[in-house]
Amino acid sequence: MLKYFVKFLLSSKNEHSLHSPFVFELYTKVIIAKTKNPIFTEIENLRKKLFRNKTVIEITDFGAGSRVYKTNQREIRQIAKSAEKKPKFGRLLFRLIQWFKPTTVFDLGTSLGITTIYESKAYSEAKVLTFEGCPATASIAQKNFEASNCQNIEIVIGNIDETLPKTLSQIQQLDFAFFDANHRYQPTVNYFEMCLQKATEESVFVFDDIHWSDEMHEAWQYIRNHPEVMISIDLFFVGLVFFRKNQPKQDFVLRF
Repeated sequence: MLKYFVKFLLSSKNEHSLHSPFVFELYTKVIIAKTKNPIFTEIENLRKKLFRNKTVIEITDFGAGSRVYKTNQREIRQIAKSAEKKPKFGRLLFRLIQWFKPTTVFDLGTSLGITTIYESKAYSEAKVLTFEGCPATASIAQKNFEASNCQNIEIVIGNIDETLPKTLSQIQQLDFAFFDANHRYQPTVNYFEMCLQKATEESVFVFDDIHWSDEMHEAWQYIRNHPEVMISIDLFFVGLVFFRKNQPKQDFVLRF
C-alpha cells in the first residue's frame, strides 16, 4: 500500500480545490464533518466488549484471506481488531446514509456487524441487507444486532457469488452499497457489475480498501473509469462512486 499512499499524499486535495457544488457540499457537510452522536458511543462500547471476547470460532473464508492470521481458528477479539472497520469509517457510512436516506442498503461483508450497525442506525427506514459467507461470524453479528435493537437488518448467509445475484433479483433498485467482501480484482468487479444493474442515478456505492493490494487498486481503476460512473471520490482507504447523469464525468482525490 505504501507506493499508493505516497501517490495519494502527493495528489490529494481539500475543499479549496472543488468546483463541483455537489462534491463541495458532500465533502464539507458529510465526508469531513465532525459529527457527534450518542449512538456512536453505544456502538463503540459494543466494540470494546468484542475486544475482550476470547471465544474461538471457525472462520469460513471465501475471500482473499487474512494478512495476519494463518489459521481459520480465531478468537472473536482478534476478528474485532483486524477485520472490523475503524470508528472513523463507520461514522462516515453513518453520515452518508443519513444524508442520502437510501431505502435499500447492501452491506457486502458483515463480519461481526459493527459497521452494519452504523448503517442501520443512520436511517431506521432503510432496509439493510448484509451479506456474510461465514456462518460463525454471522451468528455473532446477529446477536450484536439484537443487542443494539437493530430491527431493519437482514443477514444473508452464504457465498456472496451465489447469494448476491439471487438477492438482487428480489429488489427493484439498490440505493446504497458498501463493498467490503472479497478483496480481489475479479470478485470486486463482478459484485460491482451485478449491483450496477439495480443502481439508479441517485445510488451511492462505497468501496473499501481500494488500494489494499495491486488487485484492489486495479479493481478501483476499472470501477472509476466505468462509463456509468460519473463521479468518483478517492479517500485512499475507501472510494465513493456516483451515477449522476446531469454532471460531467469527474474523478476526485480528497483528504480524509
